[in-house]
Amino acid sequence: MNNTRIYKVKGMHCASCASIIERTVKKIDGVEKVEVNPGTENAKIYSNNNVNIEILNNKLNPLGYSLSSSEINIKKDDKYIELKNKKVKVFSVIPLAIISFFIMGWDIFAQLNIVSPMSLLWSEFFHHLMPVMATYTLFVVGKPYLLGVYRFLRYGKANMDTLIGIGTSVAYIYSFIVGAFEETLLKNFPNVSNTYFDVTIIVITFIALGKYLETRSKLKTGDAIEKLLNLQVKTARVVRDGTDPEGKSTSYWAGIEIPVSEVVHGDLIIIKPGAKIPVDGIMVEGSSYIDESMITGEPMPAEKKVGDSVVSGTINTTGSFIFKATKVGDETMLAHIIKMVEEAQNSKAPIQALADKISAVFVPVVLVIAFLTLGMWILFGSGSMGFAQALSYGLSSFVAVLVIACPCALGLATPTAIIVGVGKGAKEGILIKDASTLEKLHKVDTVIVDKTGTITIGKPTVVEVKLQQEYFSILVSLENKSEHPIAHAILNYAKKENIQTKEISNFESISGKGLKGTIEGVEYFAGNVNLIESLGINFDKKQIEQFTSEGKTPVILATKKEVLGFVMVADEIKAESKQAITDLHKLGIKVVMVTGDDEKNAKYIAGLVGIDEVVAHVMPADKLKKIKELQSKGHVVAMAGDGVNDAPALAIADVGIAMGTGTDVAIESAGITLLGGDISKLVKAIKLSKITMRGIKQNLFWAFIYNIIGIPLAAGLFFPIFGWLLSPVFAGLAMAFSSVSVVSNSLRIKGVKI
Repeated sequence: MNNTRIYKVKGMHCASCASIIERTVKKIDGVEKVEVNPGTENAKIYSNNNVNIEILNNKLNPLGYSLSSSEINIKKDDKYIELKNKKVKVFSVIPLAIISFFIMGWDIFAQLNIVSPMSLLWSEFFHHLMPVMATYTLFVVGKPYLLGVYRFLRYGKANMDTLIGIGTSVAYIYSFIVGAFEETLLKNFPNVSNTYFDVTIIVITFIALGKYLETRSKLKTGDAIEKLLNLQVKTARVVRDGTDPEGKSTSYWAGIEIPVSEVVHGDLIIIKPGAKIPVDGIMVEGSSYIDESMITGEPMPAEKKVGDSVVSGTINTTGSFIFKATKVGDETMLAHIIKMVEEAQNSKAPIQALADKISAVFVPVVLVIAFLTLGMWILFGSGSMGFAQALSYGLSSFVAVLVIACPCALGLATPTAIIVGVGKGAKEGILIKDASTLEKLHKVDTVIVDKTGTITIGKPTVVEVKLQQEYFSILVSLENKSEHPIAHAILNYAKKENIQTKEISNFESISGKGLKGTIEGVEYFAGNVNLIESLGINFDKKQIEQFTSEGKTPVILATKKEVLGFVMVADEIKAESKQAITDLHKLGIKVVMVTGDDEKNAKYIAGLVGIDEVVAHVMPADKLKKIKELQSKGHVVAMAGDGVNDAPALAIADVGIAMGTGTDVAIESAGITLLGGDISKLVKAIKLSKITMRGIKQNLFWAFIYNIIGIPLAAGLFFPIFGWLLSPVFAGLAMAFSSVSVVSNSLRIKGVKI
């Protein structure tokens, strides 16, 4: 039996780390697939039941990595502890870096005759102070990088820590040798007095500062999950036989407070003003307005009354009420949303594949380039500038190449943008199943929509009343005995208008035509045109033809002698549908309505909202056929629907979009769910996809360009032509800035309006 587990990864710093973990875990018997995300620092492992966390950690611990529970609040606490530890170390070396900068700057300005050379006393003081500062920096703050070198030598696994460790330790060892044997070396190599203690100090400081800022920024990328978790309620007040746990009697509206984990199906739960809803359910007593903004993205509180559903995590704003629990634990909408958002943030977009392939070989290639750089400087530079000077330049370039060629920016480019994009979508009531769906969505050029429940509300409502109030009361009395959906529409309207019903006798349902019954001694009939014609009553049908041409269904009230009037029932268009279609057109997207409804009615609805094409009288299989037809012509198709009959079409479309008011099977079949069934969120989802993909492409562009330009510059390739040589200090600054800039650019997505 196979299972899928998500683990938190400790010790992972870059994309190369992710690649090492993936390759190592894949070799373990029973593991089928591994996906490691450097953005979320999670590992998703597909394996059989024989593979447990102990087996995984036995393989990973020697390499400096470990797996632990993926529980989100635990991860957050760990990250804050990690952030605090990094802050302490960073702030301990910043003063040392400032001193090093001061000494370096003085030397440079003295060579340019801007300032006088440093006095012998101060020169000797700093000459002995720098090794002490460099030793602390390398062996305390730089310890992870030295461990990276050790693991590389022991296990042959190289990552970012290895590059930094080799570069800074070589600079330190060279400087230590030069300082310890200065007088001896000066006899044969007069130009070896330059040391690189300052490089060791400043590079490690910059990188530690960069990692601290990166960790702090990455914490912000997971804000959406944290806010969703904060919506979860720990306790619930339930009605339990009028007694508390100790057997003492309690009032009905007081209830007893229990852990939410102990709530079971059917429990009656009491909600007071200002309280959060602990589980999903149906309101059975009272009424209120509930703030559902964190779940649906809608700012206005929704009115709730007996029979309406309530969702866990939402906030009661006004009255008290009681509801019956229908979904508890992992079944709730909030639990489903949290799981869906977390899985989406942990998934990889196809665009990341290239970065992953490069990262897998990046570190070994950089090591080769660095050693070649050192060799080339010594080989070709010794003849023109002497061995000592060539060695000095070669070591500087060697360290600079190792430091600047960090794959962090490359590894973070895609996942950080995905994390922020998916989180922003969740806040807007747009649930994205995985990163692949988010990437595909920005390419969509055709959207197929179902009519019922997508463009229209999805249930019949009374839209026209051509009946006196007295007679309308009689119609309501007849429909009160019926179970037909149209009857429910009339009864709901009557309830809003406070229409009273009358006593009825001899009630009878006339199959395919309508109803009849006697009220106050008079026999009344309510139904369609066929019913009226069967009674032989003269009736001018032209007065209702205009309504029927608009897709409205007439319910006619009559006696045996005459027609008393009628009401029109229709599936009303959603208020936001027309603007949503207009906005899709502005994005260059064609909209096609595919519905099982009558063609005349479908075209009328399509005309009202501006839909481009209508395909009516279709079965579920016909929807599949239409999608395949469009795909065969090169179109990228998104399908929006809400019913069981839409599930196959949602699954085969390039992007399936479920309206959140629909069925569970439709939501499971779709890549995106629009909570609340608001089609205007489809426009927001497409805009979000475009913004996120633009952010990813910007990140990848700068990550690639940065390395393409930075590595040759650090290696000294431009030195013979322009005299350009990159100091390892500035290489460290550039490396730190690259990672922070990628995360910051991704965080910018949060503030973009969609």
